[in-house]
Amino acid sequence: MLWLLFGAFAVLCVLRVPIAFAMLISATVAIAAQGDVPLAIVPQRIWVGLNNFPLLAVPFFLFVAQAMNESGASVRLIDFTRAGVGWLRGGLAQVNVTVSMIFAGISGVSSADTLGVGSIMIPAMKREGYPAGFSAGITAASSTLGNIIPPSLMMIIYAATAGLSVGAMFLSGIVPGVLIGVAQMAWASRVASRLGIGDSTPFSVRTLRSTARSAWTALVIPIIVIGGILGGVFTATEASVIAVVYVLVVSLASRQLRLNRLFRLTEDSIGLFSLSLLCVAAASLWGWVLAFYGVPQAVVAWLGELGLLGSTFGIFAVVIVVFLVIGTFMDAIPAIIILQPIVGALTLAGGIDPYHMGIVVVLTLAIGLITPPYGLCLLIASDLAGLSTVEAVRALVPFYIISLGVLAVAAFFPDLVLMIPRLAMGGLSR
Repeated sequence: MLWLLFGAFAVLCVLRVPIAFAMLISATVAIAAQGDVPLAIVPQRIWVGLNNFPLLAVPFFLFVAQAMNESGASVRLIDFTRAGVGWLRGGLAQVNVTVSMIFAGISGVSSADTLGVGSIMIPAMKREGYPAGFSAGITAASSTLGNIIPPSLMMIIYAATAGLSVGAMFLSGIVPGVLIGVAQMAWASRVASRLGIGDSTPFSVRTLRSTARSAWTALVIPIIVIGGILGGVFTATEASVIAVVYVLVVSLASRQLRLNRLFRLTEDSIGLFSLSLLCVAAASLWGWVLAFYGVPQAVVAWLGELGLLGSTFGIFAVVIVVFLVIGTFMDAIPAIIILQPIVGALTLAGGIDPYHMGIVVVLTLAIGLITPPYGLCLLIASDLAGLSTVEAVRALVPFYIISLGVLAVAAFFPDLVLMIPRLAMGGLSR
């Protein structure tokens, strides 16, 4: 019945049925056609997929991201980073990357970063003489750090489906996230020097101090989340709740948000979370059907016959290529849940650290956020810059190379990317 599962899914996708519904319908049709399995398994597997405690962190981090954008924290963070790194060559471009790295530690959602930072930075960069394509490209590319530097929605989903520690997954994203950010800043400096634009502004301790006073409420959030997890004070899910409480207290005390607007933000966050949950529910059922038919074991056996399981890097090559392709037309959440049974089997067969595999998958899917036709960050940034997708993609080529380079480093040097979680959580495998 696998042909029916994949065939029905393909037809529904061609008919432009949303992927979540396509997965639910095709999986249900395949189960019904099988006849040996009662249809009662459908709601049961949906419930099993949703009944996962770490998923509770998602709506709380979404609320924090919404509240930070609504309260004007993006503007204050941009002012602070401009005072901190604006003196470097290509000042505004450096600010763009740096503020995305900071915002990543607040939101965990790349699209929120693209919209919140890009709506301010892209027009400002264009006014200063940066090409529209470069402005959109660096905004979209740096926004992907929102799903690499903790907290990260992708990492929450991956950890929940793979049975891993969300905190350890978070910490595994710090090193590759910083590497990507530094490499993007280096490229921005080179572009600014070559084009003779983006003159740096003089560094001022007074300006840095005043902007830090204005932005400190937002800057504290990454410290609370990452510091609390590193110190073993609370789990990632508990950190999300504490971040929300902190945002509520600060926003209401400083009157940055009105009480009635907080209710609207809560409603918006629940709405966004419901979309994620629908994908989780559908992908959970689809993944179970794949496991029921023994697809993971069949894939592992097939790759073994091809001789690809004899090398860790052969396994990573397969995983990276598959997720690069899937990331171009499918959202990361269903991609993770659908393929997790297969990825888990490959991880076990290759004797790979599950956190090592997790960060490689997340880094690969982050590239999908800036890859057409589905790349959400690419679409948002190109729209803000008034460009076609093709024009924005041309400017993104160097950033693709940077992301792929760091992805290769993550695959080849696990001790580097897992250094922080291993120091903080000694129970991780080596």
